[in-house]
Amino acid sequence: MKTAVIVIDMINDFVAGIFKNERAKNIIPSIKQLLNFAHNDKIPVIYANDAHLPNVDTEFDVWGQHAVVGTWGAQIVEELRPERGDFVLQKRRYSAFQGTDLDQLLRELKVDTLVLTGVITDICVQHTAADAFFKGYKIIVPEDCVETANEQTQKAALGYLKRVYGSKITRANEIVKKWS
Repeated sequence: MKTAVIVIDMINDFVAGIFKNERAKNIIPSIKQLLNFAHNDKIPVIYANDAHLPNVDTEFDVWGQHAVVGTWGAQIVEELRPERGDFVLQKRRYSAFQGTDLDQLLRELKVDTLVLTGVITDICVQHTAADAFFKGYKIIVPEDCVETANEQTQKAALGYLKRVYGSKITRANEIVKKWS
């Protein structure tokens, strides 16, 4: 089993910007713990971030303009900035696989298991998990490293990820323990 950590949409617009979410801020320490261990253990870290073209993206019809390429809102939050050797992919759809070379990168890295972190659990994390499942990847979701708008939606999303995609729901410290 070779694992990679995927950090989804931990960008300014989803944490402190237009979609400011205190719940998203709360997962930063757990993600940071996981990333520190991954970096020390040479586990690939891949960031998949919303990066929309100005005024033309169909997602704006649903959510309004956000995470526009080249703006502060599309930048990864300071606390989780990528390190040398990390991979950063821009995405324009909910799934980190849609319109990116994520699958090709994972295959080149010989990864078969994904640890999904970031926001929003019931949207971008869930759609990424769906595509990962359909492509044959095993999925691990540390519940203290993903977040959404409220507790009810969070519980429902985690249950869905477990039930429909066979995702292992755990916690960051349990993953670190297992990797140690």
